[in-house]
Amino acid sequence: MPDFTQPTPIKRPLNIDVKKDRGITIQWEDNSTSYYSTGLLRKMSPSADMRTLREEIAKNPLTVLPSTPDTGPLLITNVKAVGNYAIAVDFSDGHNTGIYSWQYLLSIDPQQND
Repeated sequence: MPDFTQPTPIKRPLNIDVKKDRGITIQWEDNSTSYYSTGLLRKMSPSADMRTLREEIAKNPLTVLPSTPDTGPLLITNVKAVGNYAIAVDFSDGHNTGIYSWQYLLSIDPQQND
């Protein structure tokens, strides 16, 4: 789970490359690069329902996950800008309520959290 006690400096993206079947690569203004797989983005969605589910799983690892319709492989179906501070990502399983701010994306960057 990301550590929100230490503020993450806000960087802005220079380039966002979306591969619908793999994930999103972001080149940041300091020329660093972050890669977020489709599965990671879906699992770490900042939407209220996913935050609640992650909290429940943290308390009880045996939490029953909600069922989702079998729509085949998980894909990114759309990415759109939200102002100048975030992106919204739609997934093939119908999930489309997460808004990923630049700060949030930096906080879940797998390369920064290794």
